[in-house]
Amino acid sequence: MTTQTKAPFRADHVGSLLRSDRVKEARAQFQNSEISATRLREIEDEEIRRIVQKQKDIGLSAVTDGEFRRGWWHFDFLENLDGVEGYMGGSGIQFQQQQTKARSIKVTGRLDFSNHPMVKDFTYLHQLAGDHTAKMTIPSPSMLHFRGEIDESVYPDQESFFHDLAQTYKKAIQAFYEAGCRYLQFDDTAWAYFCSDEQKEQLRAKGYDVQQLMDVYAKTINEAIADRPDDMSITMHICRGNFRSTWIASGGYEPVADILFERLNIDGFFLEYDSDRAGGFEPLRFVNRKDLQIVLGLITSKHGELEKVDDIKRRIDEASQFVPIEQLSISPQCGFASTEEGNLLTEDEQWKKLEHVVNIANDVWK
Repeated sequence: MTTQTKAPFRADHVGSLLRSDRVKEARAQFQNSEISATRLREIEDEEIRRIVQKQKDIGLSAVTDGEFRRGWWHFDFLENLDGVEGYMGGSGIQFQQQQTKARSIKVTGRLDFSNHPMVKDFTYLHQLAGDHTAKMTIPSPSMLHFRGEIDESVYPDQESFFHDLAQTYKKAIQAFYEAGCRYLQFDDTAWAYFCSDEQKEQLRAKGYDVQQLMDVYAKTINEAIADRPDDMSITMHICRGNFRSTWIASGGYEPVADILFERLNIDGFFLEYDSDRAGGFEPLRFVNRKDLQIVLGLITSKHGELEKVDDIKRRIDEASQFVPIEQLSISPQCGFASTEEGNLLTEDEQWKKLEHVVNIANDVWK
């Protein structure tokens, strides 16, 4: 089996990591005006340096900053786009028996990408990465529409909004590329909602035509990534919800498989396959492109118990009945801390999970 030299890698990970106690304390101190923004960033820098080295030591090819400078996987990026504002409000996002703190975003002006702070964040990660690949994670373009409120006086029609959204992301991709990024990931919960009968009913109750919404999202994503450089990999993580080890959506990938695997010009998909809520591997039959990589999220990030190696190998074998094994990789099903609160496991258990991914991949793809 040939070595994977371009992302995604045989052993990979979604991106977010449990925030260390030191980072959590520093962020609380900053919010209480006990330390300066400069001091907070110094502490974040030191902790990111530590976790990047840990990822290298484990044997991962791609390293992330663990999203240590963020409170949320999506809002921090979106509210720093031109024309978008974040605010404390709403009722929070409802998970199974858990609810996030209240946070919302709204589009109040024309969308654009300029002076975004996360370009600087990536630059620091890139410096630390060395001969490893620095991976940047951002929410998919779909998420601004899916989670945001749009001022109709700014965007009276859907067409102009999605046009500007695609152009904004096109600029973002170029900015990260110029900063050295060769591995960019879109995180997206909308496609998992489209797999859930319950969630689709809720969307219809809000007045959405679900098929039309899927078509618009796919078109916007393809427009956004159309001009990406040849040496840049863009992947997408399809997420069913991840907050304090709970979830939102259930349902196999069948309702979206043809759009995802045949129409989206993405280089690889991170698919959650850690529980029966994700269904079987049959939807992978739509993977007909030889250059499309499928990362099987077979290792859960929601608890610390390690999966049995033979069970994971068996599931990889099952998936290979639909996709050639050279197009497969493995990872945890999601990040370990989609929000700063994190999932219900320890940091040591997190590292053992990632090491488990590496060891299994090294054994399967010898």
